[in-house]
Order: sequence, then structure tokens, then C-alpha cells
Amino acid sequence: MNGAAFIISSAMKAGIDICFANPGTTEMPLVNALDSVPGMRAVLGLFEGVCTGAADGYARMAGKPAMTVLHLGPGFGNGIANLHNARRARSPMLNVVGEHASWHLPFDPLLAMDIEALAGSVSAWCRTAKTQDALADDTRKAISEALNGRISTLIVPSDFQLARIADRKIVLPEKEKHPVEEREVEQAVDLLRKGEKCALILGGHALSHRGLMTAARIQSKIHCDLFYDTFPARLEQGAGYPHMYRIPYLPEMALEVLKPYDTILCIGTRAPVAFFGYAGLPSLFVNDNQKKIVMDRADSAIVDALWMIAQAIHAPEAPDPGFLSSLKRPEMPAGDLDGAKACAILAAIQPENAIVVEEAITNSLTYHSVINGCPKFTLLSLTGGAIGQGPASATGAAIACPDRPVINFQADGSAMYTVQSLWTQARENLNVTTLICSNRSYDILKMEMARSGNLTPGANAKRMTDLSGINWVKLGESMGVASVPVSTCEGMALALEKALTAAGPHLIELMIG
Repeated sequence: MNGAAFIISSAMKAGIDICFANPGTTEMPLVNALDSVPGMRAVLGLFEGVCTGAADGYARMAGKPAMTVLHLGPGFGNGIANLHNARRARSPMLNVVGEHASWHLPFDPLLAMDIEALAGSVSAWCRTAKTQDALADDTRKAISEALNGRISTLIVPSDFQLARIADRKIVLPEKEKHPVEEREVEQAVDLLRKGEKCALILGGHALSHRGLMTAARIQSKIHCDLFYDTFPARLEQGAGYPHMYRIPYLPEMALEVLKPYDTILCIGTRAPVAFFGYAGLPSLFVNDNQKKIVMDRADSAIVDALWMIAQAIHAPEAPDPGFLSSLKRPEMPAGDLDGAKACAILAAIQPENAIVVEEAITNSLTYHSVINGCPKFTLLSLTGGAIGQGPASATGAAIACPDRPVINFQADGSAMYTVQSLWTQARENLNVTTLICSNRSYDILKMEMARSGNLTPGANAKRMTDLSGINWVKLGESMGVASVPVSTCEGMALALEKALTAAGPHLIELMIG
């Protein structure tokens, strides 16, 4: 068995059975091993950001890591934006990056660069195999890190991939256990008992089914309000779950929303931070006069902490039905499309058990306010703010959950970052419907420009926000995705219903004025 086959075999034994790849010359042994070692599903992405974003979406829905194969430092660099999003989502991932042959590196070939310097910014663990004898241990460590919920990056010179591996022992790592800090739970309980107006801000595993229903038990006892992160990695939502409020994106709004609470518990997330720093506004949305506890941890033990809090305050064993959302879709709007109407139509039509990947930016502002009454579904969002996550993440989510409809509610500007995802969706015949909010503009930049005081931008500033000239229907069709334009509410509703009942990927260009 050579080094490449050992890496693939070890990943397979650990349950990592899908590989999103954009390989090059230095990864050819790994490509060959994908055939010589049976069982690994190999998915080609035409851009590395598609591979890393798909691995992120897959991990969020499958609850386990995927593998990526990337080509040298430039290939890793192409995928780094969605690795940043994955790190913020706390998604596990195993990256294997090819490196020049060890004997060739001293000559500084053109593609040579410091891969570890890149990988270290987004990986919890990264290492370059220094000898072929060390490759087995390096592989086991990389897999262990990924299985324990982190991003790991293993960099392997091409000659070590070809070398025979004497140590073929494949040992599955033990799952790390980090018990709940009982002192933190006691402090949280004490604050909840003393607080007059309490808010729970939930993130991570606290937004799972069990986490939300436990939070609803706490709410039933103390009548607190429940919030979720502005950009949750994965949120279970809809009728039957507690009514949730999103932390607003704009700092003025977020500060105003949280101001009335004297007690705030952040469970599974950190205290909310402004997306950008604005002069005269605080960076943190929780002020010094508010009592707070931050229980920020990435693993599922945060749900155990919630349960311990519920037990300690003698919460009912089942939530009060009055605190759970009832089924109530928004009314179907009519006439010409705009962002708010598109949100209402999506919420009115999206089927039960759907996965909605939301990266519609400014056009999705009202979506979060109308989804509590939808049939139960899963929401994925742009965790790290690096745009281009949506199409790629939807691709990975569809592979992880082939029996669930995936809807990518997507801004046009950010979609262009990973537009190649459409090709992969067509090639793999994935059940993804992409809704492109085609306002032909970086509207978020227009908003930020106005916030900066520039209310009458000049010619160059206007050119920086103008996206006119992109034909999404032709783009989608060129990659094998059935695509249609719509400009009315009635047209969007008809096209969406049709796409959701047909096989394979679809794209609907929402012509928003």
C-alpha cells in the first residue's frame, strides 16, 4: 500500500467516505487511490472554493467531516474563503493538500509556497509530512482532529504519496469528551432566578431539535425570550419549535433589541459582536450593565448544559404549547417582485423538511421574520461573512441529504464567487433549487456607502456596486441546470413549485427591480 492509498483507506475506515476534489499534478497518486480503494465517493469541483464550501455544507447536515483534495498552496488559497466560513460554523473537515516532491522543493518551483502559513489561519491542526515514515502517524492525527469536530489540513509531498507505507495500522481515534462545567451551569441558573427580563442567545448545537425543545422548557418556566445568532451554522426552525428572534445585522437595531434585558445567557455561542466597527457604536451588543453568562462551546455537550439548567430551575418536562410556533405561512403576495415579496413566497411554498441555504444578503432581511410558522425545516447561513458560501454549501448539503429538497436563496453578486457549483449540481444530479435575487447590484455596499456618509456616490463608486450584464439563465443553462427568469410574484410561485417537484437542479432568476 502506498501513502496515497493509506490516506484514503484510513479516511474510509473512520467513516469519511466523500471527497470533494480539485486535484493537480501533485495529487495524482491520491486520484489513483480513489479508484484502488473502493467506497470513497469522489466529487469534482471546478473551483476549490466549491470544494471547501461543499465540504462545509456536507458537514453541517451529515454531522461528520468530508475530505477535500486541493492542489498545492494556490489551490488551498482558492478555497480559503469557504474554509473561513467553515471555521466559523465549527464544521469538521479533512483537507489533504498535495506538495511538490520533497527532493524537488529545494529548487523553488513556480507553484511552491508556504502552505502551512495559509492553512494555519483556518485549520485547528495542520502539518506537512516531513518523511514517508512519518506519514502514517500524520494521517492518523489529521483524521483524529477532523473526527473530533475540527478542520485539519495534511500536506503531503507527491513522492511520499507514492512511497510504500510500512506502518499500515489504521486506528480509529477515541471521541474527545469535555464534560459540562457545573460551576457555569450553577451561575446561569442563579442569574435566571434573579433576572427580571431574561434573554437566551443560542448557537451551535443549542439550535438542534433537542437544544431548542430544552430551551422551550426553560422558557416555559421563566418566560424568557429566545434569540439566535445573526448567521447560524444550522438552525432547526418552523412550526412546533419555540418562537425565535434573529439578532439583527445592523448594530443600531441589535443594540435596541437587546437593550431591555437585564440578564443575557449566551449558550453555544459567544456574546454577539458587530459585523464591522462603526465610530460611536460599541463592538459588543451586550453592555456592562447587563448580567451575562457566556457558555461558548462547539460540541453537543452544550445541549447537556441546557438540560441541566432546565432541571435545576424545575422546568416542565415538556414545553408549554403556548411557547411553540403554530403552523401559519405568510400570505402569498402579488404583482412585481421585490426582496420582501420573494421572502414571503419562499416561506409560503417551501416544503416540510426542506434545507434552506440562505445567502440572499439584503433581499433576505424579512425572511427570518416570517419563518417561525413554516413547516419544520433546516436553515444554513453565511457564518463567516465571506460571500460565495451559498451555492457551494447547498451542493454539499444535497449530497449529505439526498432525500431532502435543498433551496439556495441567493444574492447574485455572492453567487458569482462560486458559480461553478451549478456545474457540480448538474453533474451529480442534485436536488437543489437556486433562487437568484437578481437586482444586478451589490446593494449591501450601497447601504454601507450611505452609512459612511456618501449619499451621492460618484462615477467610480457607482461602478463598484453595478452588476448589470449578467444573464443568469444562460449561465445556468451553460452548466446543465434548467433555468428560467421570473419578474412577478405569480411567476416565482409557479416556477418554484415546478422546480420542487422535478428531479435534478434548477435555477430561477428573480428579476428584482
